[in-house]
Amino acid sequence: MSQSPGRRVDLVIFDCDGVLVDSERLAVRVESALLGELGWAITEAEVLEQFVGRSDAYMLGVIERELGRAVPDWQEQCERRLHAAFRAELVPVAGIATALDQLTVPYCVASSGTHDKMRLTLGITGLLAHFDGRMFSTTEVSNAKPAPDLFLHAAARMGVAPDRCVVVEDSKSGVAAARAAGMHSLGYAGGLTPAAWLEGPGTVVFDDMADLVSLIARATL
Repeated sequence: MSQSPGRRVDLVIFDCDGVLVDSERLAVRVESALLGELGWAITEAEVLEQFVGRSDAYMLGVIERELGRAVPDWQEQCERRLHAAFRAELVPVAGIATALDQLTVPYCVASSGTHDKMRLTLGITGLLAHFDGRMFSTTEVSNAKPAPDLFLHAAARMGVAPDRCVVVEDSKSGVAAARAAGMHSLGYAGGLTPAAWLEGPGTVVFDDMADLVSLIARATL
């Protein structure tokens, strides 16, 4: 992001899973194991590539096409196991709590997960108070990431023009959604996602949340 005097960032939009809470490691483990039990031998790496950053509805559609049958209790089974793993093991992404405390720019969270899931994971990790009244879910829009709908919805609700927003994402569908929304993005590669998946126009890739505040401070658009 190059310096351009007279422009500024008025809103930071955070993805949730993998950016605020270190949930992706748990999710790919649980989902890979459950899919194996259902008859789809899929590795954790393949789960990461196909599903991280995508909506629950998208994932279920792919699963049912692959298995050739309906899986009506998929969501219930997956949530039960995921929530147990979250309660036992979930932690914040390293450095994010300090970064949030230091940020002077308004921010919100916009997730492919549901509001219930965000309240659970942000609550477990002690981050929920940071986002009170500023949580947006893909369930509120017509099209999930990589479509721009969710980020545009969050920006509109926060009263900020898209070109004054920066998105913090860790998935290729997420940075694609930011580009489609006309927003610059910071691609977090300090978790499971390879940096190469995040690289592209309007995106700065980083791997340490200790750098987040300075990156946003330099992100005059």
